[in-house]
Amino acid sequence: MRTRILLVFALLVSVAVLWARQAVGRAGVQGGRDTKEVQVRELTESAELGAPASVKTISKDDSDWLQALRPERYKILRQAGTEAPFSGELLAERRDGWYVCHACGLPLFKSDAKFESHCGWPSFSEPSAYENIRLRMDTSHGMVRTEIQCARCNGHLGHVFEDGPTATGLRYCVNSLSLDFKAGLPATPTRTDTAIFAAGCFWGVEKLFFETPGVVSTAVGYIGGAVPDPTYKQVCTGKTGHAEAVEVVFDPARVSFRELAKLFFESHDPTTLDRQGPDHGTQYRSAVFFGDAEQERIAKEVRDELVAARTWTDPVVTKIVPAAVFWKAEDYHQKWFLTHPVQCHRPKR
Repeated sequence: MRTRILLVFALLVSVAVLWARQAVGRAGVQGGRDTKEVQVRELTESAELGAPASVKTISKDDSDWLQALRPERYKILRQAGTEAPFSGELLAERRDGWYVCHACGLPLFKSDAKFESHCGWPSFSEPSAYENIRLRMDTSHGMVRTEIQCARCNGHLGHVFEDGPTATGLRYCVNSLSLDFKAGLPATPTRTDTAIFAAGCFWGVEKLFFETPGVVSTAVGYIGGAVPDPTYKQVCTGKTGHAEAVEVVFDPARVSFRELAKLFFESHDPTTLDRQGPDHGTQYRSAVFFGDAEQERIAKEVRDELVAARTWTDPVVTKIVPAAVFWKAEDYHQKWFLTHPVQCHRPKR
C-alpha cells in the first residue's frame, strides 16, 4: 500500500513539473503585464525601414488577447499553434511589400526574401531586420526546433530550419495567420551615387550603413589589393593587399556623402593601424576609397574637422585613396547581420 501511495505521489509530482514547464513555455508567448524595452526597426511613411529605435514590448493579459484576436489567430499567435498546410492566404502572395505581425504591426519579412519552398507555409530566407524577431528553443511535440517570435509582442510566428535554398541556408517557415501583408516598397530614386568605406569587419560596417536612411543598397567585398577576384580565405591571409569594405549606393537627395563620411569616421576607431578591436591585419585597415575629386575633398574635410574637434586623442591613420575594382564577397557574407547578431563596429559617439 505504501509503495502504491509513493508511486501515485511521484506521478503527481511529475505531472506538476511537466505542467510547470509547459506553463513557462506558454508564458514566453502569452506574457503578462510586464514590459521591457527592445530595439526594433519600424516602417516609415515612405515604406522603408527606419533606424533601430527603443520601444516598449506589448504585453497583455490572456483575456485581452482573446478580445483583440480572432480565435484562429489567437490559437497561433498566443498558443503557438500551426495552421493547416497550404491553407494560408499569404502563401500565394506575389506582390512587392512587407509582411508584418498581425498582432502589433511590426515589419518582419520583405517580399524579396520570400521563396517557394513547397512546404505549405510562407517561407523566407531572412527577416527584414534581425532586431524584429526573437528566436527560442522549442521542445514541444517531442522535437527540438527553433521558434520564431515577434520581438515586440512575443507572438508566435513559426519555426526556422537550416534547409533554405538561398545563401543564408535558412528557411523561416511562418504561419499566414500570424502575418498581415502591406503592399508597396520605397520608390526608386531618380539618381544614386556610390561610396566605398573600409572600417574593419565588413559585417558590422554593412549593418551600420544599411540602416542609414537614404541608403539604397549595400554590398560587402574586397578592394585595394593585387589579386583579382579574391576569396575570403585568400584575403584573410593578409597577403592579397585587399581591405574588407562596404559599397554603399545612396540617394544624394536624402543623404549626402558628407553625412556618410562623418558616420564612417565616428563609428569606428580610425586611430588604430590595420586593426579594429580584436581583428587585426591589413584587411581590417581604415580607408575611404573615393570615386572622384569631390569625394576626396569632402572625406579629408570631415576628417580634419573631427581631428580639430579633438574627437580622438591619437593620430588618425585612415587612408583616403582612389577607388579600385570592388570585388563583391561571397554570397554568404552579404547581409550577414539579418540572420546573425552583429556588433563588429564601435557605437557612434
